[in-house]
Amino acid sequence: MNPIEEFKKERKEAIAEMGNDSALRQKSLDWMLHADKYKYTYNFEWMGRPIIKYPSDIVIMQEIIWRLKPDVIIETGIAHGGSIIFSASMLELIGHGEVVAVDIDIRKHNRDEIEKHPMMKRITMYEGSSTDEAIVEKIRKHTEGKKTVLVALDSNHTHEHVLRELEMYSPMVTVGSYILCPDTFVEFFPKGYVKDRPWDVGNNPMTAVWEFLKHNKNFEIDKNIDNKLMITEGLDGYLKRVK
Repeated sequence: MNPIEEFKKERKEAIAEMGNDSALRQKSLDWMLHADKYKYTYNFEWMGRPIIKYPSDIVIMQEIIWRLKPDVIIETGIAHGGSIIFSASMLELIGHGEVVAVDIDIRKHNRDEIEKHPMMKRITMYEGSSTDEAIVEKIRKHTEGKKTVLVALDSNHTHEHVLRELEMYSPMVTVGSYILCPDTFVEFFPKGYVKDRPWDVGNNPMTAVWEFLKHNKNFEIDKNIDNKLMITEGLDGYLKRVK
């Protein structure tokens, strides 16, 4: 076995073993809950714009984009724009592709910063509900004739909304690509922990993923990603299209 393949084999075995470490999983949850007291995920930027994610989720998104080299990345939820600028910057490195994003309220100060950013050349933004059929149809048109489409759902995190997003956007995802569902970790935090938001234990992206997978056999949870991340907002939220 050559050194590169040997390294990959050792890494794969370590990841599988780590995934079976229930104590480490609990420590990871405890750490995320503790760090959230300080809004840990709000502390990072990508190319000058706030990106509200764990660094580990940013790295894994890089791995996915670099491996798949998608033609279109669809993102629901824009906020400060860090995530769509990150995705656009990866596509810029690859040399092709477009980010198509939607948010129900693109605030002017955020829109201004995004539109003057050098990565805006690879971004199209729509304002409106991510589950509005007219908006979804506009986004779908960007995927026509495209070989590889990747989707990230990061808008309203209620069960009903995410499930509807999964139903509407999953047909656009190409085989071998992914739907990413952030904030599934809400299901594993104490009930009532999330303040001033409609989502909670029993009503969040994780419960939507579970319901979606009951009726859609084209997708499955990529446990390899879950096992190696540990610190992630997307516990069981990396859904790979397998057929």
